[in-house]
Amino acid sequence: MKKNKAKSLWKDFKAFVARGNVLDMATGVVIGGAFNAIVTALVNILLSVCTWAVPGGLSGLITVLPAVTSAQQGMNNALGLGQTFDKAMLQELAEKLANATYSAEEVTPSVIETVKSSITSNYTLYGQTYAYNQAAVINWGAFINAIISFLIIALTLFIIIKVFTYLSNKSKEFEARLQEQYYLAHPEERPVPPAPGAPSLKEVDLLVQIRDELRKQNPPKVEEKPLPPNDEGNKPE
Repeated sequence: MKKNKAKSLWKDFKAFVARGNVLDMATGVVIGGAFNAIVTALVNILLSVCTWAVPGGLSGLITVLPAVTSAQQGMNNALGLGQTFDKAMLQELAEKLANATYSAEEVTPSVIETVKSSITSNYTLYGQTYAYNQAAVINWGAFINAIISFLIIALTLFIIIKVFTYLSNKSKEFEARLQEQYYLAHPEERPVPPAPGAPSLKEVDLLVQIRDELRKQNPPKVEEKPLPPNDEGNKPE
């Protein structure tokens, strides 16, 4: 019983995988993934061109809201490690924090690098500005970047669809011309157009389907025929 059930499941699975729409969907997913890589690369190129003149790129367009609690003020305001600081100040601030934390004998290049790593782990770089992770940051650059990306992707897809539609129409026109040339050379094979007012083939097929469905729902009644007489010539009661 289990063996037959397993065979049935395997048969259903093979039928499901072999269906045309499943194969088309799988092909679409693979082609879509490859196409997404092309569009992403194109968007990155166009974004670089659009933000070429912006110092630090769009990622540097941020607004840091004023600190409400002490946790949002930064690592050490007295040393310059507040809510934000310039990227060029990282090395100098790391040395100041190292000197304030360790003795002069303990401050070595490796210690300064450790302090620098500690600072960068508590701050996020936006363009040329470091912002404290616990501060409230409005990232205008990410918002503008998303809008530009959307417009570029929409424009790219629009152009691709227009080109594809144009080529497809040209291909259909070329096939129609070839077919017309063939019918001109072989007029006996040209299909006869339907008479005016006659239903099309699609309408005829639809009417046939409706007729068959009505016959299934309302089968014709079978008339009962009298039984033949028995051997003695008497009719059955």
